[in-house]
Amino acid sequence: MAETAKETGKSAAKNSDERQTEAKRVKLESCLDQPEESSIYEVIRYGPSPLPARHYDPDTTEPTSCGLHSMEELLSWRRSEANPFNVASVPLAPREPSLGSCQRRTLVSHDMMGGYLDDRFIQGTNAETPYAFYHWCYIDIFNYFTHQLVSIPPVQWTNAAHKHGVIVLGTFITEWTDGATKCEAFLKDEESYRSVADKLVQISQCYGFDGWLINIENPLSEAAVSNAPPFLQYLTEQMHERVPSSLVLWYDSVIQSGELKWQNELNQSNRMFFDSCDGFFTNYNWTEQSLESMKDYSGVQGRQADVYVGVDVFARGEVVGGMLETNKALDLIRKHNFSAAIFAPGWVYESLEDKTEFRQKQDGFWALLSEYLYVHRPATPLPFASSFCQGFGEALYWSGQKEKTSSWFNLSAQDPQPLYLQKDLEGGGWLRRSGCPLDAWSGGSSLLLDGLIPANLSAAVCARIFSLHVPLDSRILVALIYKASPGISVSLQLSTDVHHFPPNDQRDAKTISLTPEALDNGHHLMKHLTHLHLEGNRTADGWTFRCVSLTEAQRWSFAAASSETLACSSSGMASPEMCLSAAGWARSWWWTWRVWRRPLPRCGGCALKTSFGSVALAPPPNGLRS
Repeated sequence: MAETAKETGKSAAKNSDERQTEAKRVKLESCLDQPEESSIYEVIRYGPSPLPARHYDPDTTEPTSCGLHSMEELLSWRRSEANPFNVASVPLAPREPSLGSCQRRTLVSHDMMGGYLDDRFIQGTNAETPYAFYHWCYIDIFNYFTHQLVSIPPVQWTNAAHKHGVIVLGTFITEWTDGATKCEAFLKDEESYRSVADKLVQISQCYGFDGWLINIENPLSEAAVSNAPPFLQYLTEQMHERVPSSLVLWYDSVIQSGELKWQNELNQSNRMFFDSCDGFFTNYNWTEQSLESMKDYSGVQGRQADVYVGVDVFARGEVVGGMLETNKALDLIRKHNFSAAIFAPGWVYESLEDKTEFRQKQDGFWALLSEYLYVHRPATPLPFASSFCQGFGEALYWSGQKEKTSSWFNLSAQDPQPLYLQKDLEGGGWLRRSGCPLDAWSGGSSLLLDGLIPANLSAAVCARIFSLHVPLDSRILVALIYKASPGISVSLQLSTDVHHFPPNDQRDAKTISLTPEALDNGHHLMKHLTHLHLEGNRTADGWTFRCVSLTEAQRWSFAAASSETLACSSSGMASPEMCLSAAGWARSWWWTWRVWRRPLPRCGGCALKTSFGSVALAPPPNGLRS
């Protein structure tokens, strides 16, 4: 018995030694634990991509976005063959007012030179003068339009739009004789149209965009036109079930007889399509009489917001407005309480001989329309931050330093965008907010505040930058990085939202303002944040770091003082709301930059030129709240 126990002990010891030896051997198999004198080999194997060639640029082999040209491509589409690079990575952000609460919405339909241009490069490209859109706060819906059968929005657009709470629609279009043949095939019976609708739903769900514009611009047979409404209804129901916040819109083209006959309004001839989906996009040759007729039409009652009156910015045909008179069309549309569909605003870019003037011309175009558009506000929990990058630039910056010295374009890199406006000051002065590619803190551009402050203007000049609807914590910090021109001081101001009422509305829009206290340079929070942002140097390369704090007392006094203002009617444009949440008061308010002249030893006005590189809004870091 004793001998057996002894042998068992030897066997256990032997097994233990073997396990330790094996453990050492396994440990050495990790590349991190290899002896210094050893070599690491890795075999790299190249094989064909599992994706079809159309997902890659033939010249650069970079992944690209593309649409579908044929019904065979659509019906044979499989998720396993979908382009994973083109899947949106940004979910639809909440905003105020939401789409459902907007009485007059704004849709932008992006149609430019056949589509899939610089924007097709999923990971960005080197484009010197690209087209980009960044006035997201004004619009509700973005539609990517081409003349391919199925236009799948490039992921750059979906990511940028979703970051700002804007819904993105692809396009399903048939036209001409070939389109009629397609329609006769897929609208011949229930099984056929459901197969097409199912594929459209799957594509939208896979790539992460939010719905479809359906555009049938060819005649339909009696059988095909009778199946169009049930096709629309089935597609709409399936989209709502599988894609939250989705929309399906119908374009004004064929009528209930199957004839291709643009009505330029919603009436009894095309109501059957409107009743089967989420909205109706009218053709562009309407008149004010058309709007008056629609306003009184029984089929519209209760759904005026779902009628998107088309405006062709190129002003083709007999249209109201267009080009730099597009505001005239918006004026009539809003006068009759309809939504607007602005088609091809890229006209601003396409009409320019000198593309370097694009930013200036685009800002001017949207300033013309701003009077008729809601200003939407991010409604997300803190923190909120932006470096004002517009998704393209002449160089790429990080912490104020150039990381790349060539032009680039990638809308997925776009940060939350401020308001770009210009206003006149008393005494002949002016103030403008614009994107500046010549210097930046992070990304490709900063926010440039420039203008002329008259010598006889002693009060501070305020420039509204962001409108936010966020919960206020017991203490809020705002960090700002900027470069100011000589003689200019900068501070931050918090104001209640200015109500953007419809034209000719005479209601008083009261505002309540306060200035958060600036933290002293020796404050422990200031030291901590300066170290994080500027590595301890408060004025690195001309950039100045500033941090202000909204205290508990200010927060409550602000909420109490503004309660009367918040009671304004919700029928106003972008009316704010007040609600109580776990984090504190959720408010709609403006962050405003106040700039003023220091006394200068010269006469005349003060030229203002200040670049803002970054702004961040957040509660103090954990452990640093005192």
